[in-house]
Amino acid sequence: MVENSNSHEEVTVNPNETITKQRAPENVEESLPSNPIADSTYQTAERAYYHRGNCFIKRSLRPTEYITTILGTKHIPRLSKERLQNEAAALSYVRRVSNIPVPTLYGAFEIDDSFMVITEYIDGVAMARLSEDEKRVVDIEIEQHLATLCGIKSDTIGGPSGIVVPPYRVMLQSENDEWSKKVCKDQEFVFCHNDLSQHNIIVDPETLKIRAILDWEYAGFFPANFEGPFYKRPGPSVAMNDEKDDSAELLEFMRAGA
Repeated sequence: MVENSNSHEEVTVNPNETITKQRAPENVEESLPSNPIADSTYQTAERAYYHRGNCFIKRSLRPTEYITTILGTKHIPRLSKERLQNEAAALSYVRRVSNIPVPTLYGAFEIDDSFMVITEYIDGVAMARLSEDEKRVVDIEIEQHLATLCGIKSDTIGGPSGIVVPPYRVMLQSENDEWSKKVCKDQEFVFCHNDLSQHNIIVDPETLKIRAILDWEYAGFFPANFEGPFYKRPGPSVAMNDEKDDSAELLEFMRAGA
């Protein structure tokens, strides 16, 4: 279903995420599916999304659109414009230097206090919707793409445009939104997606080939351990249940020499 912007009714955009106009989900960064039904419009606590034909538009919310939480405070998305700027640069960069499937970037610009990223619409199904046997087939291709990313290196952390956006699980541990470009001549950083969840991997349901990897907002050059294997199970790109939580360790690296 698609959200009616004039309604406060609860709407479901996929089986794993229910959003209302009045409150933010616990993990406001968990990605929505990239394959909504036909032409559609929907909004979360962080973003507005539009699908029009072959175009998919993601934009930051204007200050007048920030939601009020159940505590009565405004939810203000962190690094909202910067994350989209970083994603646009990452899409262009990954397409230029690798064979990893990503949506074609049509445009990225700011207008009326909102930053927009316009990309190709990718038809298919999210990996999260596949059976466990089908997911194991997709895992093989994901690991090939991760090996490609590990071969793309730099001595400076951050995205290809110079913007530094830490992984979401790191941002949860810190209120800091200003991160400097750290140069380390004796260490090579690898290019990381940093939000490689099953909802961000779009698959051909017949061939099980990956059609596109989406949502590169947190991408950039970081130590290899920043790339968590979140594609191995459904859910957000944070530690769940009995998984090791490495966010404090990653934050320590980000703070060192900052």
